[in-house]
Amino acid sequence: MARVKYDMHVDKPTQMDNKSMLQLSSIFLAPYMQLATALIGKARYAGGNMFRHQLDTMSILIDYGYIDSILLKASCIHDVIEDIPGFNHNLIINIDEDGPDVYQLVLEVTKKQGQKKSDYLRHIITSGSQKAKVLKCADRISNMISLGFVTDPEFIERYCDETEYFVLPIALEVDFNMYRELIELIITRRKYLEDSGYIDRNKSETTKPKILK
Repeated sequence: MARVKYDMHVDKPTQMDNKSMLQLSSIFLAPYMQLATALIGKARYAGGNMFRHQLDTMSILIDYGYIDSILLKASCIHDVIEDIPGFNHNLIINIDEDGPDVYQLVLEVTKKQGQKKSDYLRHIITSGSQKAKVLKCADRISNMISLGFVTDPEFIERYCDETEYFVLPIALEVDFNMYRELIELIITRRKYLEDSGYIDRNKSETTKPKILK
């Protein structure tokens, strides 16, 4: 089956206009935010908790001009299935009339149990809907910003590599400005690795002569 091509979003508003404000005011997000509070007790590696990350992802979408009820509602709860063991999916489906569509979008961006991260991201690249790709980009921007509070160089390098190899192609397909921000974030995180001496130490380790025993 041929891969679907989407129109790239190239405009980023400098502030919300009245039309978007009125559209946003008609979206009932409170029940989804309430559901997301189940993630308050789940700490993040960079600090804070997963509930804050859900709302941060939503704010990034709004920052980029996305005022879509399904997308914003899904962003509020995009990690609940993956991060809450035994989560009852009917809690999403039955929230409101958008529930079934929100659930399907959350499923698209949820890594299945036992699934390799690379396979999960490749599936979004090849088969993800436009909304799933936009949501994954906003999610990764939030995570890359949080990466600035992580001090484990191996984790930072691995996460930057993953972002470069798998998420940049997603962003390049759906939103040029998200693509550009992700590149800037990768550059700053790699600069930290360089300034900390991690890159030089790695080069030194790989060029050390082998000692035969």
